[in-house]
Amino acid sequence: MQQQQRHRQFYIDGAWRDAADNPVMEVLDPSSEQAIASIALGTHADADAAVEAARRGFAAFSQSGRDERIALLERIIAGYEARQEEMARVISREMGALIGFSRAEQVPSGLAHFQEALRVLRDYPFEETLEGGARLAREPIGVCALITPWNWPLNQIAAKVAPALAAGCAMVLKPSEVAPLDAFLLAEVMDEAGVPAGVFNLVNGTGAEVGEYMAGHPGVDMVSFTGSTRAGVLVAKAAAAGVKRVCQELGGKSPNILLDDAPLEAAVRGGVLACFGNAGQSCDAPSRMFVPAARYEEAVEIARETAEGVVCREPFAEEAGADDIGPVVSERQYDKIQDLLGAGVEEGARLVAGGPGRADGFARGWYVRPTVFADVRNGMRVAREEIFGPAVCLLAYDGEEEAVAQANDTPYGLAGYVSSGDAERARRVAGRIRAGNVYVNGAAAGVGAPFGGYKQSGNGREYGRFGMEEYLEVKVIAGV
Repeated sequence: MQQQQRHRQFYIDGAWRDAADNPVMEVLDPSSEQAIASIALGTHADADAAVEAARRGFAAFSQSGRDERIALLERIIAGYEARQEEMARVISREMGALIGFSRAEQVPSGLAHFQEALRVLRDYPFEETLEGGARLAREPIGVCALITPWNWPLNQIAAKVAPALAAGCAMVLKPSEVAPLDAFLLAEVMDEAGVPAGVFNLVNGTGAEVGEYMAGHPGVDMVSFTGSTRAGVLVAKAAAAGVKRVCQELGGKSPNILLDDAPLEAAVRGGVLACFGNAGQSCDAPSRMFVPAARYEEAVEIARETAEGVVCREPFAEEAGADDIGPVVSERQYDKIQDLLGAGVEEGARLVAGGPGRADGFARGWYVRPTVFADVRNGMRVAREEIFGPAVCLLAYDGEEEAVAQANDTPYGLAGYVSSGDAERARRVAGRIRAGNVYVNGAAAGVGAPFGGYKQSGNGREYGRFGMEEYLEVKVIAGV
């Protein structure tokens, strides 16, 4: 099959190149633990070839006009729209998202970034005259290494590729080797849309072999990385010698403060389901729920009932409900989650629902039981470390000051959540949370709003105008 052939190829300099002699890695279906494909893993030589092609592609593409890039994005969007069902099925197979979730969330989120990049590009002010007469020009930064994760694969790829193209950059994409198959589909879309040779390149591989190498490559001008904080530190260190710009969206342990005037049942239920969405595999999941002590046990019971209503399903199960979840992506991820769930029990958290072990009804597959911990203290591992699975921790507080202090007692700062019946009070509390994104009463910000974190959740921003500006340099020309 042509698609199986693609899995042993890289897309470099506008063509598919065989990688027959490279090491290979099996891609596993997380619901069955069986291989569904094998991919070639890139080497330093492959990364070198891709970067060299990108440098050649950048020389011409950086001089392209706005209209040319608009037309290119329009063709990419049309090609993407035509293959959405295929993309959804591939994502469900490779990372376990329920097919309904892939169709409604995973695939459309990637498309939205291309559409937003097109909207921004149409009237973005690449040049302006400053007070005093000097001219300010915003120019593409150069060749970009784009390193993306497995949990929202097309979303994270598009959040980097789309603004980089709009800015006039060339790029080398290294998707996650755990869930790489959707990236092949996008590369085919890019090829069919006529992306100029060398502007978009795809090399699969591990973070240690290809990701860190590209981050330190002298031919790379900028690195955009999404993944764990641990891996982000390694990428930043590799890039530091070249004084490269590094944009990172890393881990999170996001607080969800339910103020004492919030509608408790709706806020608890919504918070639990938001945490469990995508099987808990979202960096901004509201995984620490802070509840007023006076209503704590009531909240614990609502959380228990909510979690027990979430059912683990096979990715293509027709009977799956909107709140149900699939397996987590891999055995490694499953084992990490199991270790943290066990630590929660050992450290004295009260297990209200779920807990360690494979979800009921499954003899195989990486299905995690939807879990609620109560009586959690901020010093416990389940409150400090990113579980990245369907597990939520409930913590009690006395007074607004204590809630804010506990919420900010974390090395992370990606997102925060506030529920309140008083808009002004919610705004005040939101303003005190040390995080890049705060959502009040379940509101969403949209793809035009900047997304990124404080502290160990990263630096730089993605999405919309702010995301495109990560790929631009600022030049001042005076005297002419």
